[in-house]
Parts: sequence; C-alpha cells; structure tokens
Amino acid sequence: MVLNVVQYGTKVLRQKGARIEAVTPAIRQLIADMFDTMYAYKGIGLAAQQVGQALQLTIIDVRGVTERPSTLELEGQPAEVARFMPLVLINPQVTPVPGSATAKGPEGCLSFPEVYADITRPEAVDVQALDKEGKPFAFRCGGLLSRAVQHEVDHLQGILFIDRMDKKTKEEVRDEIELIMAETKAALKA
Repeated sequence: MVLNVVQYGTKVLRQKGARIEAVTPAIRQLIADMFDTMYAYKGIGLAAQQVGQALQLTIIDVRGVTERPSTLELEGQPAEVARFMPLVLINPQVTPVPGSATAKGPEGCLSFPEVYADITRPEAVDVQALDKEGKPFAFRCGGLLSRAVQHEVDHLQGILFIDRMDKKTKEEVRDEIELIMAETKAALKA
C-alpha cells in the first residue's frame, strides 16, 4: 500500500526513531508499504519518519541509478550492489571509514519535493544493522549507496539534509523550503 510521504514542517521528521526490538507482522507490513511508497514516489531511499513513524527503520534501493555508481564490500570482499538490493536497515549504526575522504554530491529528499543541493559527506561508511528478518549484518559502502545510507540514517536521528547544507546553499534554496513549510502548516490546519 502506498503511504503518504510527510513534508518538511511535519513534527515526526525531527523525531529520533525508537529502536525496533522485534520484527513483528506490523513491522513487516510497514516495510512492504514503505517499498511500495518509495517506488511510487520514484525515490532511492525512505525512512520511517517520512511515512509518519518515528522508528529506526529505513529502506534503500539504488539499482535504478546508473549514472552515479555505488560500491559495496561484504566481509572485506567487493560485492555486486544490485544483488544486495533492495536493502532494509533496522536500528542501523553508521561509521565513516577511517581515512575516507569527504565528497560533495547532489541530494534530494521526498519530504522536500523539487529541492536539490550538494551535500558534503564521507565517501565511504561502515554499516551495522538488522535485516528484514531481524538478523544482524554488516557491510562497507561507497558512492551513491554510501550517500543514500547516510541521508536515510540521518532521518532516523531527526536530522534533515537541509541541516547538512552549507550556509550559501541553504540561502539558495530558502524560498523553496519556506514554501514547503507554509504548505505543510496549511495542510495540517485543514
């Protein structure tokens, strides 16, 4: 089922997600609905907060993006990204790879329609999480997958990509952000 994606100005986007202690039927249904929603909105990632649930749960699928490559390592060995997708991360922990450079790259967000900006993030990260079955797993990623993971895990902490923008970039998109906020407030009042 396609869920409503909440827009900037909705309080849940600023809430830190609660840890998921068990993968219940309700969590499995939420995961399925989140995938339906992400694909319907043509996104590559979606956090539970974006569908109104303050939980430590995000999904990612970068298979459709060929012009921005991703890298993946499992147990120190290169792995094919497409075979690892779609990805469910429950209670994820993300750590920049020691010595990894930072890179500026374009980002957008389904909760900020039509707002895009270059954001600086570590190029590679190590990720530990539970999968959709509640089993622990770990991987290292780079490129677009790394950027998507960091963007979505930020959502789980109540951090939005506008918080990562430099002052000049934030000023450039200020009008669009204020319009989204005004539309959200008007919709919430209605």
